[in-house]
Amino acid sequence: MTASDTIPSTRRRFSLGDLSERSLGLLLLLPAAALLSLIVLYPVGRLIYSSFFTIRLAEPWIGRPFVGLLNYRDALSDPRFWDVTWNTVLYTLITVPGAMIVGLGLALLANLPFRTRWPVRLSLLLPWALPLVFAGLIFRWFFDSTYGIVNDIIARLGFEPPLWLIEPALAFAAICIAIIWKTSSFVALILLAGLQTIPKSLYEAATVDGASRWQCFRRITLPMLMPAIVVAMIFRTITAIQTFDIPYAMTRGGPGRTTETLAMYIHTTTLDFLDFGYGSTLAVLMFIVSMLATVFYLKHIYGSNG
Repeated sequence: MTASDTIPSTRRRFSLGDLSERSLGLLLLLPAAALLSLIVLYPVGRLIYSSFFTIRLAEPWIGRPFVGLLNYRDALSDPRFWDVTWNTVLYTLITVPGAMIVGLGLALLANLPFRTRWPVRLSLLLPWALPLVFAGLIFRWFFDSTYGIVNDIIARLGFEPPLWLIEPALAFAAICIAIIWKTSSFVALILLAGLQTIPKSLYEAATVDGASRWQCFRRITLPMLMPAIVVAMIFRTITAIQTFDIPYAMTRGGPGRTTETLAMYIHTTTLDFLDFGYGSTLAVLMFIVSMLATVFYLKHIYGSNG
């Protein structure tokens, strides 16, 4: 008998092979869970915690008194909150379908059997790669009432140039156009990846059976592309709810507050007024709206197609 045989079994070295499959999976997920908690759960928890206090850096003598749900009650009775929320809803209802339609068209175009595809796909990357503020400044110049290219074209056609960024409805429309242009390329990239996963044999079989291009698009492309469409809609809706950069660069929320978004109101409350308690409350409400929109997509759209 060797010395190693006399060592009690309780003193044997532990190995991953001793774990069950479930325990091993949980162990391997621990680093990712810790990182997720650090960069997501803690900031969100801290935000919710701050929303229950009055934190005004411009009035440090009042301290940080606990006020419970008072900030939420003030937000729900704040006319400006409802105005900017309505503006945000309108941006979402206009720009999300607009970006989906334009992005689908661009994806179908980029998926055509060109010999040289890189120029088409590069044109999809350029709008997405531009910083949001830079895109807003570009369109602010486009729609400028004095030297903008849009009014120059309208004047050359013999029409009276409108005051795009001064009249509320026109300013809102100009911002929507800029957002759709900027975000449709991102949607197109997601949908293009989905299009490339559809087997060509399905189209060949449908063509042999006498299906038209519209029938192939309706019966094959759209159903097979639905998971990618849902993913694109979730990302696009969340970013639409959080819209800030382009309206801020183009109009700063004007004229008046007719183009101000909820994210801009949060920025003004926290950085201009230094009211972090109320600003945290507004941010929590925006977070809730984003989560509700995500749950709606997953339950009513993806769930019905899965």
